[in-house]
Amino acid sequence: MEQARAALRTSFGYDEFRPGQEAAIQSVLEGSDTLVVLPTGGGKSVCFQIPALILPGLTVVVSPLISLMKDQVDALEARDLPAAFINSTLTSAQVSDRLSKAARGEIKLLYLAPERFDFGNVASRLGEMGVSLLAVDEAHCISQWGHDFRPSYLRVAKARKILGDPPTVALTATATPEVREDICRQLALTKPRTIITGFDRTNLAYNVLAARNDEEKDNLLVETLERYEGLAIVYASTRKSVDRIGFLLEQRGIASAGYHAGLDDEHRRDVQDAFMKERIRAIVATNAFGLSIPIPNAFVATIARIRSFMKASWTSRRCSSSSPA
Repeated sequence: MEQARAALRTSFGYDEFRPGQEAAIQSVLEGSDTLVVLPTGGGKSVCFQIPALILPGLTVVVSPLISLMKDQVDALEARDLPAAFINSTLTSAQVSDRLSKAARGEIKLLYLAPERFDFGNVASRLGEMGVSLLAVDEAHCISQWGHDFRPSYLRVAKARKILGDPPTVALTATATPEVREDICRQLALTKPRTIITGFDRTNLAYNVLAARNDEEKDNLLVETLERYEGLAIVYASTRKSVDRIGFLLEQRGIASAGYHAGLDDEHRRDVQDAFMKERIRAIVATNAFGLSIPIPNAFVATIARIRSFMKASWTSRRCSSSSPA
């Protein structure tokens, strides 16, 4: 743990761990299978990133969102930490190059989409390299009781065996007791330690504004974005809504771009880069854009229709500070 605290200071610039992080890291470093349930912004990624820097060999991170794994790898590379990702945005030559670097020990953290285990011999190649830790991020996706069930996650347990059954840490912010039990069962975790903290997030403020129709709802959105400073994420339920709202914001002089699964990988990557580097003020997205990306002083608006009240409304969530992870 002394090494872990030193890594926290030198690599991440923080003097103290957040609640739950130290217990989770100690469990991982002791080689125990671990289930970590921390709220969004609680610093789940530190729970596997710091052990990855200390443990010998490679840490493989299963992550479901291209935007999220890209953001985490970019942040690690900015700190000169050896990380890379493999997903559908890469060519076969790029994938082969990154696997070769991992085999040579030039990469300590390798992020993979869960679907990557379904192609070729990726799992067996990684197993030959010696995997010290398997981290399964957004682990609720593995559960049939979770809201984001993805079939590819069901094959992670099989891939784990091919990797050599390394100690595994599963992380999520979304886990009822049933989901927690299901995650442990689906991943075949052995006597897992469970780390759970509270879910109160004092740096967030929530508001709901009621609107009688779409026109009033649009005006409320624009007025709120004009009132508050900082970057903004506007979530919409469909691609059509994303395009419409993006056009509306541009008409009102708010620089924005759309993000949804219908865009090609290069376009989505360009939009994310423009947003993170503040070349645009707002990103309008479906849930294809990961909310776990840390953005200081962010404003998040979700366009929704609350049917029980039979009126259009939207909710907002404002974050006053970014998390260390």
